Amino acid sequence: MHQMQTAVRSRPNVLVVEDEFSLAKGLQMVMDEEGYAVDMTDTGQGALDKFRTKDFDLMVADLRLPDIDGMEVIQRVHEKRPETKVVIITGYPSVSTAVQAVKMGVSDYLRKPFTDDEFRAAVGTALKDREKGSMELLIAETEKERLIQGQEVIRVLERAYQNKAFWRDLMENGSEALRDYRLSHNAKAAIVSADLNWIRENVGELTEEQLLFVHRRLEREAW
Repeated sequence: MHQMQTAVRSRPNVLVVEDEFSLAKGLQMVMDEEGYAVDMTDTGQGALDKFRTKDFDLMVADLRLPDIDGMEVIQRVHEKRPETKVVIITGYPSVSTAVQAVKMGVSDYLRKPFTDDEFRAAVGTALKDREKGSMELLIAETEKERLIQGQEVIRVLERAYQNKAFWRDLMENGSEALRDYRLSHNAKAAIVSADLNWIRENVGELTEEQLLFVHRRLEREAW
């Protein structure tokens, strides 16, 4: 299976889907100047084929292509690669395609002819929106991982309270007893060293039963 590449790249990948060669080359030159990595194709099928082997941050697509309707190409890309931003370029704008584009989250809808500056602005905004979305996803994933870590710490402390054999293993062997848990190095260290401040800051307030191992560990260290 094709592996997704890192969402945020230092050099964005852009696919231009345009059957008018001179226009496609002109758009490529503009984006080359901006430092983007640009691929080109003049058919809808060519675009779909490229997405099977490569990820793109942005697709710039004409709506009138020689084989497949541009909106169909955009729809199919959106279904498979919803994180890819899209800028539509068309010489035949219509209310229906504009509405459809909005529903699919298309970043911009440029009517031909447009200036290089208008194109740069549309592409730049689309890529900024994508980076923002990627960062929001990263933050969400980080928050999810933090919650998982907290749940795992609670699992360990509750098991220590309920299972004397595990309590002894944890007390004597430290982090080695935690090998089956999804815990970061810091979380393991906090449990083993009875770092109450870290636990409260990253997990929250716990019950006396959940904290019993921590308190006993601190008492042992005090002796």
